[in-house]
Amino acid sequence: MSDILFKNARIIDPVRNIDTKGDLGVSDGRIADCGKLKNPEVIDLAGKVLTHGFLDVHVHLRQPGNTNAETIATGTMAAAAGGFTTIVAMPNTKPAADTVGAIELLRQTALQQAVVNVLPCGCMTVNSEGKEMAPIGSLKSAGIAALSDDGKCVQDHALMRHIVEYAKSFDLPILDHCEETTLAAGGVMNEGKWSVLLGFNGISGASEELIVARNIILSRMVDWKIHMQHISVKESVELIRQARKRGIKVTGEATPHHITLTDEKIKTFDTNYKMNPPLRSEEDRVALIEGIADDSITVIATDHAPHTTTAKMVEFDYAPFGIIGLETAFPLCYTELVKKGVIGLPKLLEKLIAGPADVMGIKNFDLSEGNAADIVIIDPDAQYVIDKESFKSKARNTPFDGMSVFGRIERTLVNGKTVYQL
Repeated sequence: MSDILFKNARIIDPVRNIDTKGDLGVSDGRIADCGKLKNPEVIDLAGKVLTHGFLDVHVHLRQPGNTNAETIATGTMAAAAGGFTTIVAMPNTKPAADTVGAIELLRQTALQQAVVNVLPCGCMTVNSEGKEMAPIGSLKSAGIAALSDDGKCVQDHALMRHIVEYAKSFDLPILDHCEETTLAAGGVMNEGKWSVLLGFNGISGASEELIVARNIILSRMVDWKIHMQHISVKESVELIRQARKRGIKVTGEATPHHITLTDEKIKTFDTNYKMNPPLRSEEDRVALIEGIADDSITVIATDHAPHTTTAKMVEFDYAPFGIIGLETAFPLCYTELVKKGVIGLPKLLEKLIAGPADVMGIKNFDLSEGNAADIVIIDPDAQYVIDKESFKSKARNTPFDGMSVFGRIERTLVNGKTVYQL
C-alpha cells in the first residue's frame, strides 16, 4: 500500500474541533506525518473537503434472512459510497442476532465481504419478542457493540429496567425504537390531517413520546446511556432537550427523510414514503431541525432499510415500512441544512462523526496521527440528480430518485485503502 499525500484540502475534524486548509498524509493504513511519507501519491484536493469517515448507528444489512433485498457485501458498498466507514448492523435478521452463533456469523461474513467496518448489534430480548432478556453477557463476549430490539420496542417497563442495568454492567449502549404499541397498532402513516383525508389508520406521535419519556426515566434511574432511534415528533425533541440539560445520559437521532419530508407526500400513495416512525407534520420536521441546530439531537443516522421492488409494489396498507438511505444521507442533509444556512458544514459532520462515536463509546474517531486512515473526500459545490439505478445497494426503495442535491462523496478510504471512488 503506497503512501498518499492529500494536499490543499479543507480539513474538518469535528471531534477535535478543527476546520483548516492543509495537507494530510496516509502511510501503512494510518494517518501519518506528511514529512515522513516515502514517495507518496500526491492528490490535490483544492476546493474539496477531507474529513473522517462517517459512522451510521442504524443500518439494516438483511443478512442472514433476506439477501434478496441486501447483503453485507452490497450494504457496505452502499455505505462506502455514502461516506460511511463504520456502520452498526441492526439485529432484526432471520434468525435474530440473539445468540453467540448469530454474532459470530455476522462478524466472519463481514471480515470476508464487507468493505467498511461493521459493528454487530445484539438483541435486547430473545428473538426481539420483548418477553425475556437476551444473554447479554455472552453476546458481549461474542463481540457486540450495542443492544437493540430495532423495529420493536420492549413494552414491559420492569424488563426494560433490567436490560438497562445489564447493559450498564457490560458497558453497552442501548439503541431503542421508541413506540408504545397499543397507540400505534394498525397504523400505516402519521395520525393527523392527511391520515383523515386519505382514510389511512394513523400512528399517533404520542406512541413515540411515551417511550421516550419512559427511557429518560430509566436512564436517570440507572445512570446509563439510552439512545433514541429515529426521533420524529416535536414533543420527543423537547423531552430529550430538557433531559440533556439535566445531565441525563440520553441521546437522539434524526434521519434524513424525517428532516426533509412530511406526511403530505403520502397523498401520492407511493409506498417509498412509508416508514416507521412515519413521516410527520411540517411542525415536527421543523422541530427536528431546530433540535439538530441546538444540539438536542446529536446524531444523524439513516435507518437504511432495504426492501425488494416486489415487496414495495403493493397497496400502501400492505407495503413494508422503510427506505434505503446510506447513499443519499449526506447530500440530502447538506442540501437541506447547510445550503439553506441552518447549520455549517462542521456541525453537520459532527452529527455524522462525533455524535455517533460518542453514543457508541468509540475513542480516537478522528484524524489524529496514528489513527486508522478512515477518510471521506467531499465536493461541497457539486450539484447532481440522485439516480437510484447508480446505487451500490441491492435495493431501490427510495423516494429521492430524481431529486437535485448538492454535496457529493468523491472518495472513501478505510484503513488507507480506497473502497469507493466516484
